[in-house]
Amino acid sequence: MNVVGSRPDGWWRDRAGAVERLVGQLEAWAESSGERVTVVLEKQPNRPIETGRVEVAWASSPGRDAADDEIVGRLPEWVAAGEVVVVTSDRELAGRARAAGAAVEPASGFRRQLDVGPVA
Repeated sequence: MNVVGSRPDGWWRDRAGAVERLVGQLEAWAESSGERVTVVLEKQPNRPIETGRVEVAWASSPGRDAADDEIVGRLPEWVAAGEVVVVTSDRELAGRARAAGAAVEPASGFRRQLDVGPVA
């Protein structure tokens, strides 16, 4: 939700729709960039999100910062497999991600890349 919430476009009125739009943008970005993308949500979506290149995951346990904890829990495996960039503007998650060996990119900057669209 860090990336979704980085632009006040009314996303809070339709969280599910905002996540689906984000995943759609990430699909285009992943296709263009060739990067692997995983979106980690606080809870399982009510309706399935159709994806091709983007993995949609959710926290394995409920609670505050559950998605952050899920990301940090997955980082050792991801970092061992190669370079990892965590997109977040949450300082605590950013610190935890860096401590685990991941790079961090601010959500607002990454969102601007998505808004521009895929590079031809």
